[in-house]
Parts: sequence; C-alpha cells; structure tokens
Amino acid sequence: MEPYSVATTRQIPLLVNVRIDSLEGSKAPIAATTLFEKPELKYIGSNTSSHSDLHVSVQLFADSKPLTVPIRTAYKSFRSQRQWSEWLQLPIKYCDLPLSAQLAITVWDIGGPLNTIPFGGTTVRLFDKDNTLKKGRQKCKIWMGVEADGMSDTVTPSPVETTDEVDRLEKLMKKHELGEINRCDWLDNLVFRQLEKINKETTAKKQGEHYLYIDLPRWDFPVVFSDHEYKTPSLSATQSTVSPSDSMLRQHPSEISSGAPGSGGIRPSNAIHFVDKVYDPEVMRDNPVESMHRRLLRLQRNGPEDRDLKPNAKIRDELNEILNYSPTHELTSEEKDLVWKFRFYLTRDKRALTKFVKSVTWSDPSESKQAVSLVTKWTEVDIDDALELLGPEIKNTDVRAYAVDRLKTADDEELQLYLLQLVQALKFESDMTKASASDSMIMSPLAEFLISRASNNDILGNFFYWYLMVEIEDPDHGRKRLYSKVSYEFQIALRRRPGGDDYRTVLKRQGNWIFQLGDIAKELELQRDRVKKEEKLREILRDPKRCMLSFEPTPLPLDPRITMVGCYPEKSMVFKSSLSPLRLHIKTDTGEDYPVIFKSGDDLRQDQLVIQIVILMDRLLRKVNLDLKLTPYRILATSAFTGLVQFMESMSLAAIEEGKKTPAGVLPYLRSLNPDPSQPLGVKAEVMDTYVKSCAGYCVITYLLGVGDRHLDNLLLTPDGHFFHADFGYILGRDPKPFAPPMKLCQEMVAGMGGLPPPSSSYPPYSSTSTSIPSSSSHPSQYPTFRSYCFTAFTTLRKSANLILNLFALMVDANIPDIRLEPDKAVLKVKERFMLEMGEEEAVRRFGSVMDESLNAVLPVLMDRVHGIAQKWRR
Repeated sequence: MEPYSVATTRQIPLLVNVRIDSLEGSKAPIAATTLFEKPELKYIGSNTSSHSDLHVSVQLFADSKPLTVPIRTAYKSFRSQRQWSEWLQLPIKYCDLPLSAQLAITVWDIGGPLNTIPFGGTTVRLFDKDNTLKKGRQKCKIWMGVEADGMSDTVTPSPVETTDEVDRLEKLMKKHELGEINRCDWLDNLVFRQLEKINKETTAKKQGEHYLYIDLPRWDFPVVFSDHEYKTPSLSATQSTVSPSDSMLRQHPSEISSGAPGSGGIRPSNAIHFVDKVYDPEVMRDNPVESMHRRLLRLQRNGPEDRDLKPNAKIRDELNEILNYSPTHELTSEEKDLVWKFRFYLTRDKRALTKFVKSVTWSDPSESKQAVSLVTKWTEVDIDDALELLGPEIKNTDVRAYAVDRLKTADDEELQLYLLQLVQALKFESDMTKASASDSMIMSPLAEFLISRASNNDILGNFFYWYLMVEIEDPDHGRKRLYSKVSYEFQIALRRRPGGDDYRTVLKRQGNWIFQLGDIAKELELQRDRVKKEEKLREILRDPKRCMLSFEPTPLPLDPRITMVGCYPEKSMVFKSSLSPLRLHIKTDTGEDYPVIFKSGDDLRQDQLVIQIVILMDRLLRKVNLDLKLTPYRILATSAFTGLVQFMESMSLAAIEEGKKTPAGVLPYLRSLNPDPSQPLGVKAEVMDTYVKSCAGYCVITYLLGVGDRHLDNLLLTPDGHFFHADFGYILGRDPKPFAPPMKLCQEMVAGMGGLPPPSSSYPPYSSTSTSIPSSSSHPSQYPTFRSYCFTAFTTLRKSANLILNLFALMVDANIPDIRLEPDKAVLKVKERFMLEMGEEEAVRRFGSVMDESLNAVLPVLMDRVHGIAQKWRR
C-alpha cells in the first residue's frame, strides 16, 4: 500500500475562512396586477431588478448552537451578475471545530427603507461523511425567502440533488480544479466553452431556483477531524465527597446511559422525575467570566486605601469563620475575594496566611508580585501552617522559601517528627522537578535546608539517609534522579564538616549490615522447616566470615542512639509467618540486649507512617501534661521490601485469653504479675493506671487514623501494663472484614479494667472546662476513668488536627498502599474522624456514641472467634 499523507484539524491553528463567490439563478418577474394589489412588494430590491444589491452573512453553528457572531460581506454594486468574490474570516480556529460544525449562510435583500429581509438561506456542513474537511468550490442550494437554519436537523440543507448532466459535470470540474484530473490546456478550453453553453441552457430551464457558489480553502493534504478525550477534572478536597448522582455527571459518556433502564433510551410517559445524565468535561472548572470579574475587581483594590481598610463586626465574624477552616476546606470565590480585600488587616493574624495564599491568583503577574511582598510582612506563622505552605497545591517558590524559613526555627528533635513528610515535600518543589530532565539540577531552599540540618546532626542524618534510600528505589525515573541528586549533595555536605568522612563510613557500614541481613533472609527461604531455619540462622550468625557476631561499633539504623557491636546468635529465632521475619538480638556497646525484627518481602512504609503519627500525637498529649503511657515502638523501612522493627516483650490478647502460659484474661494476667491485695482490683495502682491510659490512647489514635483489621492477635500487652497495637496493614478506614466497628474496643479490654460498672451508675458528663479524671467510687471498674481519658485525648488531638492533616497531605505521593488507592480522599478520611464541622461538645457526644457502638457490636466478637480458630488450625 502506498503512503497516504493526511493532516488533522488539531494541527491547523488558523481561523476558518470562506469565500463568497457568486449567486446563480433568476427570479420570475412579478406581474403588474400583483404589484398593484400589494404595493409594498415594489420596495423589495430583487422584485425590481435581476441584479439588485444583495449582501451575504455567514455564521458558524454546531449542535444547534451558534459558535460565532454573523460575519457579512461588504457592499457591492452589481451590473451583469451577482458576484462578490470576497473572503470572510470567522473568529474560530480549525483546531477548535467540532465534527458537527456547519455554516449558516443567508443572502439578504432590501425590504424597504432601513429594513432587510432574507432573500434565501443555505446551511453547509464543513465535514463530509468521511469526517474530512471539505475544500474547494461548493454549490449550495438557496432556499428562497427564509433565513439559514443552523440547527442540527436543518431545513435549509445545501446539498443539490444530482439529477442532470450539469451536476455531474460540475463535480468533474471541481476535481479538475483540485488537481485530481490531469490538465490538457487545448482540450480544457474546448470543454470549458461547452460547459458554459450547457450551463446557460440549464439555468434558463430552472426558472426561480438559485444556487450560491462558495470556495473553501484548498489544502495540500486531506484534513480529517480529530479530537482528544477530555479527562475528568480532579476533584478538590471538599468536592470529592459527592453523592452517587453527582458522580454520574463526571463519568465518561460511554458509562452514562440515557433513558430508563431497559427502555433503549425511550423515556416512559410516567417517568416524571427522570433526569438525563450529561457528561460535561468542563465541570468544576473556573468560569472565565467570573475570573475576569475577579481580576478587574482586584485591580481596583490595589490602591493605598486598602492598607487602612478594616472590617465591620459582621465581616469580622465572616473572616473569623474562614480562618477556622481546616486545611482541606476549599474557599469559594466570594471568600477568596473577602480575604484579598482585607489582606492588609489580616497580616496581624498568623492563621490567615495560608488562607491568603490560597486566595491569590498566582497566574496573574501583578497580583502574584504583590502577594509575595505581603507574605514577608505577615506575622510569623506556626510550624503546622508552614507545612501546609509546602504542600502540593502551593507552587510559588517564594512562598515555599518563606515556609522553609519558618521551619528553621524548629529544633532538631521537632524537625525529626516531620522529617518523613519533608522528604516527601521535595517532590513538590517545582525548581527541582522541572530541572530533573536536564543535566543540572538546582537545589531548592527546602533541599538545602534538610541537607544542612541533617549533615550537622547524626540522628537526623541517619533517618534522612534512609528515607532517601527508599525514595531512590522509586520506579519513576524523574523522582529517582531527584532523590539521587539530593543524596549526592548530602554526601558532599558530610565531607565538608569535621568528621564527616567517618560518618559516611558509618552510613556505609549500616548499608552493608542491612544488605547482609537481606542475603541471610534469602538463604533461609530454601529451608522449609522453621526449626531448621532457626538452626541455619544461628549457624550463619556465628560464622566469623559473615562478620555478624562481632563488628565495629555502628549506630543502629532503627535507633541511632543505640550503638551495636554484634549479636547474640543463641537468642535469635524465626517467626511463624509466610515471610519468616527474623528476630535478632543486637549486642550494644554497653553489653545490653536490643531485640529487633528484620522483615524481607514486606513494605513497612505504611507501618512507619502510623508509628510516626503515634509518636507525634504522644508528644502533643504530653504538651498538655497528659501522659497516656503509649508505646510507639520504632519502625524503619530500609527499602520498598525490607525494614527493621523494634521488638517489644509482650503477649497478644489472644494468647492471654487462651490462658496456656498465664491465667486466662487480662485482669488475672496483670494480677499474677503485679499483685497488690490492697487495691480494689488486686493489681498495683501504677500498672492499672498504665493499662487504662494506654488503652485510652490507642483507642483514640487508631480511631483517628482509621486502623483496620483489628483482632486479638495484634492487640498486645506488656507485663507492666502497657497496651499497644501492632500490624498497620489497613488504615484510613479500610478493613478486610465486613461491618468492622470504627474503633477497636472489645469486651476483653474492658474486662481488664474491672468490667463495666453496674447499669444503675451513670457516666459523668464531659465538660470542656474540666480536666479532672473521675475516680471510681464504690465500684472498682476503671471504665469511667478510661472514657474520660479518651474524651480528653480526643479533644486535645482535635485542637492539633490541622498539623496532622497537613502531614497526611504531604504523603499523598508517598507510595503508601492505602493512600495510593485514593490519594485525593486520604486527607478527607482523617478529617472526617476529627469531626471538625461540629462544636467540641457535640463532637465529644458523637465520639462517645462511637465508643458505645464499638463496644456493643456483635459481629466483631464473632469475627475474633473465627480468626482465633483459623490461627489454631494454622499452628
């Protein structure tokens, strides 16, 4: 097959042109008696002369809608023939034409003084049946006495029925003009004279019929229609929670059925409430008219009088409400305009900066310049607001640089709390991501800041190094290159500091140690029996060639405050699990035993995130003197498939309830290890206090994070009463079990507190002004105390909701499994748990209902028993 060249309409950014050539046909003269009866007919130009003045208007339509204004020909006086020979240019480009585009051409006649009437009209489709743009000369039938109809089912179509020889010859003439028929000058001249003669004879026969000849541009290649499939716009935080009917409007046309189900698109007569679903690719996009109005309005507010503008009481309340919005709240156009109007007044309020940044039209150079100058004059914001300014929505480099300056006020301990998210925020640095495709890459202020702080603090440097190592494994080439460059600059910065080369050697030893553990895990995969795996593991660890029994002092990657010098092979073991995690007992430089778990083939990044948030929440609670005895054991992902977990000596609630090694039940277990007959429950007061507080803390935190797949095997208890959760494979409300309760609060946990108080007793009402914890009176149950701790923890963490939401917003591109499923809804799911739309008292009441619902749920009890039976079968 020979090559065939075509062009597409998307490749033609030219305005649509049409040439109005001539009008053919004659109008039968009006009888004198008719003119006598209707004298107004003599004012119509075409009734008095066969060459009267006419003009032509052209308008583009598509899908029964006008796409342009009418364009008309200039005045021209005719003598022997109505011929304009004039090109008209329409204000629309070929690349923007829809397939249904058609020209509505109307010939206008003089209808009297200052009046025009339609002489006739015709409608010409721009694309033929093969979706190819028409070109060259077109013969259009004029429908007399009517204006051209641009509707889809037009009543003034231009095609002329081919019924005689002239029409056939005209088609051949068109092919000749387009070069599709070979030219022969002497023969062509003879044919043209003969055609002209035939044409005059035919015209005389067709009295009263008119035809308009137009010319469309001739292209070197056939031009075919092309278009792209519009993507559904990503929904904003607040707009993503839509009803099922609203989401239908955002579906692709192929996913939308019109008409009642099973009716083949025919609407039944009794379907009064039937609504057609229309796919609109422009849904949720800015209205250009409103955008222009906003720009003009803000241009008027750039004067010096704005600096002294102050709100009245009503507007001040509106501004206060706006400032209390959560980071995920989408401001309306009116709210943005209000913030902009009082921007100078708001500079004294640190809460207003993030709202102001979101109110700026950054695509407007003048507005952007003014906003940047104003940001530097703002009252210094808190760290949580600075984190929001580093999120994916903030693109302006000056604003991000300001946020980095605010982060510089945080000490190294506080910075470590946010380091995981700040490493992720490097993905949103426009300077670095744009330069990632070139040979050189400029370090952004955030990258320079992290490198500077990490290179001067060994603990920060340890975690910064391992966070980068995980991101370097990203399959996306651009991100891999970005983090590789940051890692390279980090190594250069280490070399410049005193003792930096020694620390680089330490990091290298850590990497080799993790690499050896990975090799050991692979060797053990060849063994099927767990006992043989443990024997092989101990044999490998004792082998001097492996350098695992004893080695140079090296900070433990999991906790660099711990220096490891070797291991205890005889204590090491392999867990009963499909992935066979290794339990290693690290020998520290002080001779102590530090047990860790090495996992290979498991992505620990989600568990690492949860533990980081637990550590952060523990710190927030301690700030208000609320120590809930949390046990945030350490987790470090060393790659996408390996990681370290701190091992905590504990027993699962499933094992405690089974009662093989200890008395069955939480309370008997604690009583056997920490007896105190003088206490109401027979357990030492400090141990029971630890158990109640830790239960309250983890109930609240796991509820806020939406931790799922909770069963008695991943609820753990230490001998001294510390209760904690393990295994965070499901978060943000996901759960493999059906109808899972929103909080894991089971009867076994409550039984450890002495059970529920008698029905006659009532819980004291929660008060936001009271911080005292009610003591148990006559009944020894600690459950009322537990509830009070839960309420206090919930309200305390609720006050720091913005910080937690901002941290999750920075993790949307972090390849965390449960965030990756619905990244645009991840932050919303956390926000929903905080109940920020409610007042504090109402939120606490709702939270209390959640606790009661979870405690009284029947299905989770059944699921726990089924899980326990399944575990026994596996053993």
